[in-house]
Amino acid sequence: MNYRNDKYGNRISILGFGCMRFSLKGGGIDIPKAQKEIKAAIDGGVNYFDTAYVYPGSEAAVGEIIENLGVRDKINITTKLPHYMLKTREDMDRFFDEELKRLRTDHVDYYLMHMLTDVRTWERLKALGIEEWIAAKKASGQIRQVGFSYHGNSDEFCRLLEVYDWDLCQIQYNYLDENSQAGRSGLNAAAAKGIPVIIMEPLRGGRLANHLPAAAQKLFAQNRRGWTPARWGFRWLWNQPEVTCVLSGMNSLEMVQENVQSASESQIGEFNEEDNALIENVVKAINEGMKVGCTGCRYCMPCPQGVDIPGTFAALNRYYTDGMYAGIKDYFMCTAIRQTATDASRCIGCGKCEQHCPQKIQIRQMLKLADRKLGGLPYKVACSVRKMKMKY
Repeated sequence: MNYRNDKYGNRISILGFGCMRFSLKGGGIDIPKAQKEIKAAIDGGVNYFDTAYVYPGSEAAVGEIIENLGVRDKINITTKLPHYMLKTREDMDRFFDEELKRLRTDHVDYYLMHMLTDVRTWERLKALGIEEWIAAKKASGQIRQVGFSYHGNSDEFCRLLEVYDWDLCQIQYNYLDENSQAGRSGLNAAAAKGIPVIIMEPLRGGRLANHLPAAAQKLFAQNRRGWTPARWGFRWLWNQPEVTCVLSGMNSLEMVQENVQSASESQIGEFNEEDNALIENVVKAINEGMKVGCTGCRYCMPCPQGVDIPGTFAALNRYYTDGMYAGIKDYFMCTAIRQTATDASRCIGCGKCEQHCPQKIQIRQMLKLADRKLGGLPYKVACSVRKMKMKY
């Protein structure tokens, strides 16, 4: 296993175990199966395990398995504060204490603000006393390091990097999202500040491993390296020194074994011109099925009405390539989980964005399409549920 350092020189395995996708059995997590997979990962050198309060049954499963294996001192546990459910300072203790109980531990190695979306949300948490609370937990040793996980655009991500002395951050990043979400610019900005970056969705929920278009599959199959599509996705990330750890939601021994082997072989800078050209061609093959030719350059931004145009188009493309659920989920994450909504319905048709688009996209027309496809009843219901929970 290869390792990279966190902010304070502690070794983190470049492969992390994402604990959101354990196999289910009898209405709950299949503990014996998950335990075999976690043991195989630890035996292979994995020492970073990621869970969250809102992942159904995950924290409790991780706690039970780690206790069964007796390996708490050999691994790092990351979990997350559901800040969007907080109303008072006391809620911070209530959720955190419950997480410690579920995890059967007296401390969390890395504690993230879950889905921190913008600076205004952080300001709200500051008003509740989050900074003092973190300081107290760090002083007691119950929390070792603090960070945030993020879904949104690179501009807001970079602003969030400046509001607190973060120990780490977690972003969605893969070769298809190189210029969307926080993207490469966000990755580089975090690295420039010395903030370790944990990668989630390295394979877009498995799409870059098992659901590629035929043309992309053929490109990989013909390459002399002989790597699987999954291995290409991981090694594209590990090739970059700014990436600290890549999470994988492993739910089979075969998946664990392949990923551990790949993480043991991968080296920074191993990609050559041919490899980079291959990834570019794979991205082109995938993008042929996309609805909007948006590159995520952000020349159309800022929108006077606050619409997240690149984020909306990324979600619309995912709607057409990965299905309705995936598209609406991305749309909700990038436009609704923040203090000020940024959805396509806010567009008034001023056309300012189209004056600056290098791709000459009919942005106003595409935003109307996005609002029809993505902003329907499922999206509205999700937004209503969020408002009920948040009650800002």
